[in-house]
Amino acid sequence: MATPKAPPRKRGPYAKTAQTRQRAVDAAIELFSSTGFRGATLTDVAERIGMTLTGLQHHFPDKDSLLAAVLEERDRRSREEGPIELGDEATERLIQIAIRNVGSPELTELHCVLSAEATSADHPAHSYFADRYRREREAGTRYFQRLIDQGLLGDAVPASSLAAMLISMSDGLQLQWLLDRDSIDLAAEMRRFLTGVIPAIAEGAPPAD
Repeated sequence: MATPKAPPRKRGPYAKTAQTRQRAVDAAIELFSSTGFRGATLTDVAERIGMTLTGLQHHFPDKDSLLAAVLEERDRRSREEGPIELGDEATERLIQIAIRNVGSPELTELHCVLSAEATSADHPAHSYFADRYRREREAGTRYFQRLIDQGLLGDAVPASSLAAMLISMSDGLQLQWLLDRDSIDLAAEMRRFLTGVIPAIAEGAPPAD
């Protein structure tokens, strides 16, 4: 007697829901990168992925919830890339990050656009970026202070100031690259700043004529 076939397994709604959410997040990344958070609407995102606004709101009730998912996705992709296998040499690690940013222009643009918009205290991403920059300054300060304490870097400028300068240079350079990608070599300029400019500033060297 033939063994009866098992009934076909039913696919749950979870895979489809996750796929829909991911499509919405990807579309939002594109729109927020080009028009900013305030310039894009949920309707724009829904149209981009061929959904109704009501359908999209089933997954993201409002634009703030979609923005939170976009920022979470940005951080997830950064974590997914894993550690940079270049030892503990921070200069090379930072240069490698610049190279990664070149390979993900949509996320680099998203950072530039949203961080500028989020300077307003009422922007939903204000706390996110304020906390992110605070963590980056603290990490940079610890790193430069170690170099100063070890005698590997001059102490003419506080470590906290060097950290702030590095962040400002990195963000400004990314913006210039986004505007003119053929004229700016992100990795090369980062290397020059870290290996030449920072040591000179830390030693209190006068600016070159």
